[in-house]
Amino acid sequence: MDAMRVSALRDRLAGTGWLEAVGGFAGSLRRSVERRGAGELLLVGTEAYEPWHLAAHLEEEAAWSAVPRLAPTLLRHRPSADAPAHLAHGLRRLAEAGRGATVLVVAPAAAGATLLERVQDARRHGATVLALDGAASAAPGGGGNPGDLGRLAHERLAVGTAAEEPFDLTQHLVSAAAGRPAGRRSALDRLAELAGRLTSAPPLSRW
Repeated sequence: MDAMRVSALRDRLAGTGWLEAVGGFAGSLRRSVERRGAGELLLVGTEAYEPWHLAAHLEEEAAWSAVPRLAPTLLRHRPSADAPAHLAHGLRRLAEAGRGATVLVVAPAAAGATLLERVQDARRHGATVLALDGAASAAPGGGGNPGDLGRLAHERLAVGTAAEEPFDLTQHLVSAAAGRPAGRRSALDRLAELAGRLTSAPPLSRW
């Protein structure tokens, strides 16, 4: 991703409501991890898609914004026996998640039955569930047919044809917005800042 692409995106999305939808979802994520009694942030994808890139950006934002609970624990469907500690957490952690935990589900395609069952367990035990999914017919911030994941989530951001942008780019925007307190800068300003950071900051080596 380069600065020219992000700048073009900024111009195209101005006035569409999409950046505001992203900012609202990111604000919900930040409030969930900052609320009294908040626990860990559990980040999980589908069996075919692991959101390790979002995990890295949230960890960066946690350090830059001094909100340590934005740094997630990445859960994997089949962690290998020799995986490093930060990549060795399985879906069992969802069943163990209790009140105060925040579960962020990232699903560019349909979430499988096993994942949905574990997310339902987490919600039943009091966790807050947020969903970032790739529903093809959804409008910014929701709409379309929410399906099972939409039913389980307390809040959902559906990345559909209305956004006309790749799923990974939305993850960049969500992580960047989550690292900034509400009202401090506009969504367009945050996007401009993101352009500079994406082209200058080195990736986190542990991911």
